Amino acid sequence: MRVALIGNQNSGKTTLFNLLTGTNQKIGNWPGVTIEKKIGIIRGTDFEIVDLPGVYSLSPYSVEEEISRRFLFEEKIDLILNIVDSTSMERSLYLTTQLLELGIPMMIALNMKDIADKRGIHIDLKTLEEKLDTTILSISALKKTNVFNLIQYIKMGDYRKNNYQHIYDHELEDAIESIKPIVDTKHSRFLAVKLIEDDMVFTAYHTDETRKIVSALSKDYLRDMEQVIADERYRYIENIRDEAVTANRSQMTWTDKIDNVLLHRFFAIPIFMVIMFGIYYLAAGPIGSYTTQVVGEYMSMFSDWTRGLLIDFGASSWSVSLVVDGMIAGVGAILSFLPQLAILFLLISLLETTGYMSRIAFFLDRIFQKVGLSGKSLIPFIIGSGCSIPAIMSARTINDETEKRMTIMLTPFIPCSAKLPIITLFAGYFFRNNSGLVSASLYFFAIGVIFLSALIMKKFWFKGKHSSFILQLPDYKVPNLKFIIFDVFEKIKAFIQQAGSIILLASIIVWFLISFSWTLNYGIDPNQSILASIGKVLGWIFYPMLGTYSWGAAVSALQGLVAKEQIIASMAIIAGHSETTSEGTLIFGSSVFSFFTPASAYAFMVFNLFSAPCFGSIGAMNKELGSTRRMWQAVLFQTGIAWVLAVIVYQIGHLIEVIL
Repeated sequence: MRVALIGNQNSGKTTLFNLLTGTNQKIGNWPGVTIEKKIGIIRGTDFEIVDLPGVYSLSPYSVEEEISRRFLFEEKIDLILNIVDSTSMERSLYLTTQLLELGIPMMIALNMKDIADKRGIHIDLKTLEEKLDTTILSISALKKTNVFNLIQYIKMGDYRKNNYQHIYDHELEDAIESIKPIVDTKHSRFLAVKLIEDDMVFTAYHTDETRKIVSALSKDYLRDMEQVIADERYRYIENIRDEAVTANRSQMTWTDKIDNVLLHRFFAIPIFMVIMFGIYYLAAGPIGSYTTQVVGEYMSMFSDWTRGLLIDFGASSWSVSLVVDGMIAGVGAILSFLPQLAILFLLISLLETTGYMSRIAFFLDRIFQKVGLSGKSLIPFIIGSGCSIPAIMSARTINDETEKRMTIMLTPFIPCSAKLPIITLFAGYFFRNNSGLVSASLYFFAIGVIFLSALIMKKFWFKGKHSSFILQLPDYKVPNLKFIIFDVFEKIKAFIQQAGSIILLASIIVWFLISFSWTLNYGIDPNQSILASIGKVLGWIFYPMLGTYSWGAAVSALQGLVAKEQIIASMAIIAGHSETTSEGTLIFGSSVFSFFTPASAYAFMVFNLFSAPCFGSIGAMNKELGSTRRMWQAVLFQTGIAWVLAVIVYQIGHLIEVIL
């Protein structure tokens, strides 16, 4: 037996799926897309349950809706388990009416009834069952209430095999009944409604006879038939609400009270800025810098111990240097920043799980609209604070093609976790007393650049109307500590895996290039190395933003294409030391990097923040933009913006330094 679990976003669907399946689940991706696919076995049975993406309807307005509809329409399904939010009945039942039209047996799990009761919302289950002609069970997925009974209902097949009642007016119902025998499929009623709505996905099912029926309807109603169908659905849902639901709405919830402050028309943006400032101050300020310094000291001790051990074993000087000055120096320079990344991941996860981030996305929509984006773009920007690759891929849920392309090109501007070591190292050394302020300033700098770039794109590159933004605002929730710890652990693990593979390999290559000349002589002056000769060719590009020709800075920035954190690893290796600290004393004390001033340091951070992202992100852009030409346009645009901004920052900063 196969069960399809479907419901609105934030209805508790994922929580219920985990309760129904326990550990009996597999995770993958739906064919052709990166949206997560979950399949499991219901506890105590051999029934397969498929967790479909959270959707609000079966109309193809998003990738999730397209996936869910295709699965329900094309696959063999024995039972639909529709999870409905008791606190938002009208919105939830719109999807329910569409599901019933498929003609597949269906049960409804009425979730969060405990919350509905607290809000004064009373639901008459018996009346609701009669109106929808299906079995309805009241549950609380969060509190695990009645979930066992739900499993027993499914296991025993003890649910009503619903016969869907008609909900449209007589003229529409007559048209549906006329089309059903013509299309003659197992979902004939659903298909008939979609043909009346003129759903483009099902045009292949149209015949001359169905077109005549639909054309006659359109003339009678004199308006868009999709809107007519939607109005009829809502009329039916309102009738159900009036008979089965009573609500005392005089009581203001905690969510309402909090929103009155956090979404205040004047204070919402300042509050958001204070919150984000606090996050970066904690992650990259005194607390984060102290933790990095402690880890750096342990890495230094490990380097010294490893060097002594290898020498005692009689290892050659080049092999000792490879391990200590290459591998440990490169990887260790990055691992020193793990505590700061953990703090950043923890705080971002807290904001997401409480429900605050979805609200700020909704609030910023009106601002984003002015530059050709919408609140939907904020979701990739938030994900981008962790890693640009999944952030870029998440932009595919944006329906408007122009807006999606703009979001993909702008997402890498967000300071991701790989850029945090760069920000922390430079801010901690050159702006010791204001490292947290400088780190936070770069985040807001990025937001400003995103708005400016979007404005430029809208005016000269992408023109046209952009999509609106519809979002359900979930209630505020107390963060689930277990989930947050797991989420942070997974992100840290992914970062370590990257440091143990890409960063390690890149560090070995950098060590080789800095240790040998073109004639493969070892132990030469770094200025005569292969790496130096490459850097000297590129040094002129960085002169306007650094005030000097620096081959070390040039090749380090180039390493950012491999991975942004590799910039710090490369600088540590080039500096000829096996460890670094949060203050960067060992790196900036070397002759190669001693030229940096606060102005050039900030300019260098700006360049690496906005220049083309790592190869992984570039590959994601290539896939999502749909062509190599568009990908190169994005890379050149990003790098060009970065260079111009870095030059401006340095020139202004240098002028201030001269005056002071």
